[in-house]
Amino acid sequence: MPDETLHLPLIQSVLEREKDTPGALLPILHAIQEGAGYIPDVAIPEIAHALNLSLAEVRGVISFYHDFRTTPPARHTLRLCRAESCQSMGAERLSAQLREELELDDHGTSADGQISLRPVYCLGACACSPALELDGRLHARLTPERLSALVKGCLEDGSC
Repeated sequence: MPDETLHLPLIQSVLEREKDTPGALLPILHAIQEGAGYIPDVAIPEIAHALNLSLAEVRGVISFYHDFRTTPPARHTLRLCRAESCQSMGAERLSAQLREELELDDHGTSADGQISLRPVYCLGACACSPALELDGRLHARLTPERLSALVKGCLEDGSC
């Protein structure tokens, strides 16, 4: 577990810059996550104090929005499209393959911290279904074989 106190200067800088902005909570959370890679637990009381909110209010917003992370991110993020077009072209089979190969659920991170699996409900690549986004790069017309090769590349040498 990383020493979260290392993020205190970032947290304090963001709070000083944003605390008086109307509706400051979301911009603060985004800025902290952008700088630290996640919302460290140590940030929650700092944010609550600066904005005169309860800890529960801050945690509630963090847990409501799926893009906020409270743990350090995996080295690679794989977002498999689960929308209708991709489902009709085999995304469910690919999802099952990922869960089996990586031994995790749809919102999980591999035990070694290398890959996080996140479902997404449209990547805008419907004409090229099924599709996934790996570290921000779109991969379309996936087959089980191509998916295995992508995952294997990430796990073996980090080349996704």
